[in-house]
This record gives sequence, C-alpha cells and structure tokens, in this order.
Amino acid sequence: MEAWFMSDVLGDLEKAGVGGLVVGLIFGFCAQRSQFCLRAATIEFWRGSIGPKVAIWLTVFGVTLLLTQIEVTTGILSLRDVRQVTSAGTLSGALVGGLLFGIGMILSRGCASRLLVLSGTGNMRALVTGLVVTVVAQASLTGVLSPLREGLSRLWIIGPEARNLSALLPQGTGLLLGAMTVGLALVVLWRSPLARPLALAAAGVGGAIALAWAYTQALSSTAFEPVPVVGVTFTGPSADTLMALITQPSVAPEFGIGLVPGVFLGSLLSAVTSGSFRFQAFDASTGMTRYMVGAALMGFGGMLAGGCAVGAGVTGGSVLSLTAWAALAAMWAGAGVTDALVDKPRTLGAAVPSVGTR
Repeated sequence: MEAWFMSDVLGDLEKAGVGGLVVGLIFGFCAQRSQFCLRAATIEFWRGSIGPKVAIWLTVFGVTLLLTQIEVTTGILSLRDVRQVTSAGTLSGALVGGLLFGIGMILSRGCASRLLVLSGTGNMRALVTGLVVTVVAQASLTGVLSPLREGLSRLWIIGPEARNLSALLPQGTGLLLGAMTVGLALVVLWRSPLARPLALAAAGVGGAIALAWAYTQALSSTAFEPVPVVGVTFTGPSADTLMALITQPSVAPEFGIGLVPGVFLGSLLSAVTSGSFRFQAFDASTGMTRYMVGAALMGFGGMLAGGCAVGAGVTGGSVLSLTAWAALAAMWAGAGVTDALVDKPRTLGAAVPSVGTR
C-alpha cells in the first residue's frame, strides 16, 4: 500500500478519486445485496416488529463503529485530522436537519444513499428523486436556500471540545459501543432468519465505510497536495459531482467524486449478476408528488445536518461526533412520526414494506 501511495503514476488527488471509486464499488455492491436501508429499518422499528431490516442496519452501524474505533485505537486513523470532531458544529442544524431528512426519506421511500443504490438497479423513480435531492442540496449549500440553512445552523453552535465524544467519555467507550452494537446485531440476526444470508453483505457495507477512513488517512499522511481525511457521505459529494458535470469541462478528481459513480456501478454490477436489474418508472399507483417533496426535504435537511443517513449517521457516528449522533436520533424520530401519520394508517394489517420498495 505504501508503494501505491508513493507512486508517481497518479497525482495525490487522482489517488483519492481512485480510492473513492473502489470504496464506492464495494459499498454499492454490498448495499444492493444486503438491501441496507435506514428508512426500512425505522419503519420496522417504530411499528414494533424488529426483524431483518433492523438487523441489517445494526450490522452496518455496528461493524462500521467497531472497525473505525479499532482504527482510532491502533493509530490507523487520527481523530486530529477528522473534521467532524475537530471543528465547531451546529447542534441545531443536526437536530432540525436530521428531523427534515427523516421526514423526507419516508415520503420519498428511501434515503440519499438508498436512492443512489436503487438507481443502479434500473429504478428511474429513484434516479429522478435522487437528482432532486442533489439539486436542492446544492441550492442549500451555495444557492437560494443557503441563507435559511446558515440561519438555522447558527441557532446552536458547539465547539470541538463538546462535539468530540471520544474526549468526553472514558477511554475505550467507542470500542465497547461498537462491540455491543455488533452483539445486538447478532442477537437480532439470530431471531431473523430472513436477514442471515444478507448479513455478510451488510458487514461489507460497514467495512467499506471504515476503509474510507483508513484510506484517506493513509493518503493524507503521504500526499504532497492537501488531501482531507473523509468518510463515506452522499449529499455533498452527489451535489459536487452533478455541478462539476454541468459547469466544468473536466471533473477534478477527489474522493467524493469517485465515490458516487462507484456506488452506482457497484449496485449495477450486483443487480445484473443477481438478475434483479429491471427498469421501474413513476405510474398512477406510485404517484410523484410525495417523492419530490421528500427529496426536497432530504436535500435541505442533509446539508443542514452535515450529511445524509450514512454520512452524518453512520460515518459521523463511527468517530463519536455528538452532532452526528444527534442527527441520527432526529432522523429516526422524524421517520417514525411521518410513517405513523402518512403511511401506517393506510397499511394497517398489512406487512411492513420490503426494503427499498418504491
């Protein structure tokens, strides 16, 4: 690996882009095979039938948390280089943004990462919805919605000292939490035979997220050009990728730019090889309005919260960022309330929708 980093064949940014592509391929392939989906897990949880969807989500979160904390403990990952715990953060943004994101993912029937994965399986509803998420995210970052986002962010700012839970909790707490979450996932998997065949792929999703931390840390330590230490997130990189394709004659490589097409291609490969690829579009039964409203809420909420269900929730949570844990809790709460008000009354007596049903 050291020889790869020291090679002059590619520049530092190109190496970051290639790394993002590889991580994305692994993430996309495993996410499609495991049917990893926060929306499905929250529906199952709040409806009181904890089973395969929750088991898959717990496996991803637990493996990510445990592996990332092992990287921190062994020195593979230095938290001093991780923005989520070394800079000031917005707790108001995490709470309000997470709540809006949770509402949006129920309305659009998938979070940002799930929409990208479903797009690779031929789901045109997911592709269109994901594009709306991306456009609204960009408008929230630098466009017409940015003043509102900045105003909400400034309501409750916390410094890095309060944001870094690793510095506030007893040493080893992160490892313990990771081991406990994996243990809980195994218990739920034992009780959920439907999820057992998918568990290995779910662990692959968590491994891909942890690999992103290790790879960008190693590259950052040897690079001549500034290469940030980043994890897996989708709201910001998707917006960057789309804007680069629209406004630039060539796309500057970086980890996030490689990640997004990598996830799409990984999901496509998984769908084709498993025989599950098929085109799906909006029709009278699916409707379209709720998807667009949900996409707008996710785009704005994701930017306000500092990331999507994976970026803020799983990736940020794995380095014990307080704002990430707050955003994740708000996503679960927003999803639960929205499902109870919008979908549950119409599906009483019916089974919980399958993962990624759109």
